[in-house]
Amino acid sequence: ILTDLFMIIVLRDTLEKRGALGQIKARIRAEVFNALDDQSEPRPPLSHENLLINELIREYLEYNKYRYAASVLTAESGQPEVPLDRQFLAKELNVVEDANGKSVPLLYGIISHFLHGGKEESYQNTLPKMSLLNYPKQNLGKPPTERNQ
Repeated sequence: ILTDLFMIIVLRDTLEKRGALGQIKARIRAEVFNALDDQSEPRPPLSHENLLINELIREYLEYNKYRYAASVLTAESGQPEVPLDRQFLAKELNVVEDANGKSVPLLYGIISHFLHGGKEESYQNTLPKMSLLNYPKQNLGKPPTERNQ
């Protein structure tokens, strides 16, 4: 019995270190959702704004390899299975992209724009220079004009 328990612990640790355990759990959650999802109940129609927001979130999730979260979002929201064309999405949101910006989700550029106070250079869709996790917490509750740079 101890040998079996030891093998289970070692297997769990190994899967966890490889990142596979999280993927397995996410896959199980997605499959459970799909099994419980009532397909006979029609989804409410998506507004234009919700369609765009969901697409920004889906692009972000897929870029960060949160595929199961993206599949649940698509299924639950009624978002079309085929993603919207990125150029269409950028045009709808009036986002001007540079060559570097096309390698990251549009959401990064939008966040970068607001983190930099809407300055012209922040229209370029690039990763924020500073991680949100490292952003000084005392700044988050203040209006942008009062935040430390």
